[in-house]
Amino acid sequence: MKITLINPAIGNFADEACMEPLPLGALAGLTPLNVEVILYDDRLEPIPYDEPTDLAAINVQIFTARRAYQISAEYRQRGVPVILGGIHPTLIPEEAALYADSIFLGDAETLWSQVLEDVWKKQLKPIYNAGTGPPQPDSLTRRDLYKRKKYLPISLIQFSRGCKYECEFCATSAYFHKKHFHRCVEQVLKEIESQDRKQIFFVDDNILSDFQAAKVLFRELIPLKLHWVSQASIDMTQDRELMALMIRSGCLGHVIGFESINTSSLQAMKKTQNLLGNIDTYKPQLEILRDYGLQTWAAFTLGHDHDTLDSIKATLDFALENKFTFAAFNVLLPYPGTKLYQRLLEEKRLLFEGKWWLHPNYRFNHAAFQPMHMTADELTQAAYQARRTFNSIDSIFHRVWDFKTNMRNPYRLGVYLVYNPLFRQETFKKQGISLGTVDG
Repeated sequence: MKITLINPAIGNFADEACMEPLPLGALAGLTPLNVEVILYDDRLEPIPYDEPTDLAAINVQIFTARRAYQISAEYRQRGVPVILGGIHPTLIPEEAALYADSIFLGDAETLWSQVLEDVWKKQLKPIYNAGTGPPQPDSLTRRDLYKRKKYLPISLIQFSRGCKYECEFCATSAYFHKKHFHRCVEQVLKEIESQDRKQIFFVDDNILSDFQAAKVLFRELIPLKLHWVSQASIDMTQDRELMALMIRSGCLGHVIGFESINTSSLQAMKKTQNLLGNIDTYKPQLEILRDYGLQTWAAFTLGHDHDTLDSIKATLDFALENKFTFAAFNVLLPYPGTKLYQRLLEEKRLLFEGKWWLHPNYRFNHAAFQPMHMTADELTQAAYQARRTFNSIDSIFHRVWDFKTNMRNPYRLGVYLVYNPLFRQETFKKQGISLGTVDG
């Protein structure tokens, strides 16, 4: 039996800064060795639709849904059964079911073996509902599938899933319902030992959602002499023991969801973890991050109901002033299944007939709803201008001069100098591309 795993692209975009598709490597790790598994990454290579296979398993993210459905159609036209899994089918199963023979809801660990058995019997069920749980409790990622593909030289590993917070706009919150699961530390260490890199990206939604569990992990990482990054919440600065262990374990920095520098916006979106201290400037928290030398990737969402064109400009100024290593200025998007989506639907503010991720006229990084204090086009342009300015050559030169973070040592300077040009290039290349492809 042969299983083909597919990682769809967003659209007609040749991504030169691809990371390994961990979900598919993990899925392969759950598959018995007597089953042949092959991986095709639509971001890097053509998909050989005519190659014989018993099942096409496609991981569907919200931005890749349109392309995933096109890929599914190609396989089904050839008589190959298709199963769709990932966050998008779980959040909107009634849609995904229209484009596949089967859909997989939730995390794969508990029911993937049943899928394989049913494929073998040619009795694939229309739906598998697995729920959520800890990542890879007794399996390792099949990293051999990544070889000879042009991925960035950093290994993706997962310690935990989910987040204890419930932000209105967050698809992760909608998927996990405030639940957080973590893998046993021993299994994480085996995962690290099974690959040959010292550069690790923990892909956790919030690796610090459980402070005590994180401390256990960090203590075990210290002897391994790693350099690692992850995603985390700003409330980490409340626990100095946590911060110290994090640095000793090799942490370089985190993607941190600042989202806004406006108190009213944070309250409205229920970003409670950010409502600490003087959030109009985040000054105490930022000083702590800098004292520990963390290189921050600051993530902002633009277009909340309290946002104006002036507040977006102030957000950009805030990011430049604090010399963040990286920053994302994302247009707020109503993801299916979230409370934000439902609210905007009820207020009749959704554009593109409510399903922007499938609409042929929607473009990447464009607004998909009517903002409160500006037009949708004004929001799109303001967010793009913030990205352009932050990723300009002048900005990259200006931001490097922080001797606590970006210039703290040669390694951190190298991270800054290597990845900033990549993200600058991506900013310009991805803006405005269509989701999916015209050629199927």
